[in-house]
Amino acid sequence: QVNFDEGDPRDPKNFSYARKWAITLTCCAFTGITAIASSSYPISYESMIKDLNCTELQATLGLSLYALGFGIVPLISSSFSEECGRRPVYITSSILFMLAEVMNALAPNIQTVIVARALQGVFGSTGASLVGGSIADIWQPHERGVPMSIFAFSALFFFGLGSVFGGLIAADSHLGWRWVQWVQVMFAGAFVLSVILVLSETRSSIVLARIAKGVRKTTGDPRYRSSAEIGKPSMLSMIKTSCTRPLYLLLTEPIVQSFSLWIGFTWGVLFCLLESVTTEFQSVYNFSVSQTGFVFISQRKVFLFIGAIIGLMANLYQETLYKKSFARKRQEARLYVACVAAIVLPVSMFIYAWTASPNIHWIVPAIGLTGFMSGVLIILQVAFLYLADCYGPYASSAQAGQSLARNVMAMIFPLITQQMFASMTYKWGLTLWALLSAVMAPTPWVLFFFGSKIRSHSKISRKILEAEAQQLDGDKTVVSSPTEEKSMQV
Repeated sequence: QVNFDEGDPRDPKNFSYARKWAITLTCCAFTGITAIASSSYPISYESMIKDLNCTELQATLGLSLYALGFGIVPLISSSFSEECGRRPVYITSSILFMLAEVMNALAPNIQTVIVARALQGVFGSTGASLVGGSIADIWQPHERGVPMSIFAFSALFFFGLGSVFGGLIAADSHLGWRWVQWVQVMFAGAFVLSVILVLSETRSSIVLARIAKGVRKTTGDPRYRSSAEIGKPSMLSMIKTSCTRPLYLLLTEPIVQSFSLWIGFTWGVLFCLLESVTTEFQSVYNFSVSQTGFVFISQRKVFLFIGAIIGLMANLYQETLYKKSFARKRQEARLYVACVAAIVLPVSMFIYAWTASPNIHWIVPAIGLTGFMSGVLIILQVAFLYLADCYGPYASSAQAGQSLARNVMAMIFPLITQQMFASMTYKWGLTLWALLSAVMAPTPWVLFFFGSKIRSHSKISRKILEAEAQQLDGDKTVVSSPTEEKSMQV
């Protein structure tokens, strides 16, 4: 059996720190590009509707289908990355994502735009579904806090940045919505080049399989096999497992259900706020489209500090708390900061809902947006780490389940936003979301105090304990364990 030698530089876990950070930042760049493509789209509705002679509901459908692609495709994309490696999936999906952007920019009608947006969601989902896995491939568990924080930060920071540059471009009568897409094509093209030049294969089982193939070719002895090649299931079997296990966990595991509902609702509200900011700041404060984009600049300047402190410095403190209390709290030691975020979310939403008035300076609701986005950053990061800790070798399936719930909510919420705000007004519509967020606020608190007891009644958790016991025996070899390889896939 072919294994890595101790300290083998070919093992992704033994890459130099410079190489690890180059790979991490390249992967996070894809997350940023897909986030920009999501948030820059709705702010250019006005010019798109005039150009294509379509309704706002038709335009909104492009936003929803983009989110749907993010929810469904990760159910099977992980199987292909496990079979073919991370790098080929990144290269293929980034090229096809860029071509879908070109299709969108050249669209002669709204139907083509909708199809292009759906394809962008399908191919861009790699920016969310594989980055966590890539981070887990190259960083040890105790090192993942900062890289995962940057991953979560890039998703939300560029989500806001997309509205900024989208608003600036869409406001120019000589440019409009098509140039929003062309600028994204430029970003996507640059990323394709960076993937080809910078990104190397990070999945250890694929690297070992290639080494074993080279040894078989050199020696002529077919007995040389990597551990991943021994008893390897078929692609069809892997896809079947990948598609069914996330749904099974989502339907049967209370921890996955509660966390998926909480983060799914929050993610859906995030898309609703994206819908409301443009119209609300234009109607209440008489902002132009470009000024609406600058609302995100203003709140992002604050968010750069708040998000960086909460997402990076507070994460380091969270890691300290995790190490100190792990023996006592086990996996629930990941939830300290999430309990604070559960309170921040509804409070910030109430601030945004009740202070958007001509009599109150616009910076006040922008502060509410800042608090909300900071809370989203926290729970997004905690969702990755907590589910990874709780479900070990099944973490990729648990996270695919929450990703499905999160992006289905992101698909549905924008479709009902317009009608809800039209009938309830922005103030009361956002108040409703804030009340529902307050109802869900106990979620991390309940898991913090009773999570271990809930897991003790789970059949899956008992299987995980058995798998961990086997893993301890397997860790005597240097090959990366399945838990480490899969634990961060979304």
